[in-house]
Amino acid sequence: MNLNYSYYYFKGALTPRFCKEIIDFAKSKKEVLGRTGNIEDKNLNKKQIKNIQKDRDSNVCWMDDRWIYREILPYVKEANENAGWNFQWDQSENCQFTIYKKNQYYDWHCDSWDKPYEKGSSKGKIRKLSVTCSLSDPEDYKGGELEFHKSTVKKNKKMICSEIAEKGSIVVFPSFVYHRVKPVTKGVRYSLVVWNLGNPFI
Repeated sequence: MNLNYSYYYFKGALTPRFCKEIIDFAKSKKEVLGRTGNIEDKNLNKKQIKNIQKDRDSNVCWMDDRWIYREILPYVKEANENAGWNFQWDQSENCQFTIYKKNQYYDWHCDSWDKPYEKGSSKGKIRKLSVTCSLSDPEDYKGGELEFHKSTVKKNKKMICSEIAEKGSIVVFPSFVYHRVKPVTKGVRYSLVVWNLGNPFI
């Protein structure tokens, strides 16, 4: 699939107050190790944790509060139209609040899978549009850049999404596009991720 836009962004779309509310709300929730793929939320041994951290080293908590979706989802709709993707989507997963401390990162990956979900309320759906919201002041951390591949092929040209460095910025992108978060070298980077689902592409 050829894309005119690998991602679409909105600088400073979310207010500092909203960003703070998200961060404060997240800090009241249980923080867990960020996992990849179908690894379940359960007690992991040291070897399992080490294997996960080869690809991803971050901490997360989960949110499904309507006030968050009301603020963010209009930007998903606008990006989908303005970027010319026009993907059908009708559902959103729980929001993932992500914490990247010093030396933490998330290596190259895409958010979608080959097959639709097989159970639950998302049965038959796939991830189509991913959203990342920057919640931290850029002065509060170094590193942690969000980087995309120019195409879905891993070894092609890379692009750093410098447009969302500003606090409150939002980037929307097709969930099959490869991306990564480079290691944080100083401070802490907070972000919020939302995956939006629809019927499989024909």
